[in-house]
Amino acid sequence: MNACAYVVGPRNGPAARLLNLALRFGFDTVLPYGGVAAAERQVLATPLCFFLFAEVPDVRTMASTAQAIRFSAGRRLRFSPLIYFCDSPALETIRTCINMGFDDVITPPFAPPRVIERLNRQIDTSLTYFETSSYFGPDRRGRLDAGGAIAERRRGGQYRKLEIIRTLAAGVNVLRDDVQVTL
Repeated sequence: MNACAYVVGPRNGPAARLLNLALRFGFDTVLPYGGVAAAERQVLATPLCFFLFAEVPDVRTMASTAQAIRFSAGRRLRFSPLIYFCDSPALETIRTCINMGFDDVITPPFAPPRVIERLNRQIDTSLTYFETSSYFGPDRRGRLDAGGAIAERRRGGQYRKLEIIRTLAAGVNVLRDDVQVTL
C-alpha cells in the first residue's frame, strides 16, 4: 500500500505490538509517531498517512496528538485517517474517540485481512467531515448513543461540511467545502 502508517503511543506494550502488526498490513512505510513536523515532511514523500493509535489506559491522553493532526494547516495531514486499536473496547472509550474525530475504532481480532479491510474503507470513497468550534472529524450523525437511540446533538451555529476522498496516489482531495449556519 503506497501509504505511511504512524504508530502513536508509548514505545512499549500495545504500541510495540501495533508497530509489529502494522508491518503486516502492507504499508510502504511504518514509523513510530514523532510529531506533526515529521508527519508533514512524510506526506511530501507518501501522499497518504494513517495514524494508528495504540491502546492506552485513558484515551483522553491522546487528545492533544489527535488535535495536532486534525487541526494541522496541511489538508493531507488534517484529513489523515485516525484509527484507535483497543483490546478492551469500553463504550466510553469509543464515544471519546468519536468525539475526538477518530475515523475508526478497531477491536480484536487484529487479523491482517480484517484490519486491512477496515483500513481500505478509508480510501477511494467519498467521506463527509464536519468542522465546528469544538469538533473536526467524520460525520457521526446517526450513531447510536448508550441507550440505543440515535445521537443528535446539533445546537445550531456555524459549521463547515467538507466532502473528501483519499487516494493512495494523490492523498486527500477536497471535493466540496460548504460553510453553513443553523439556528
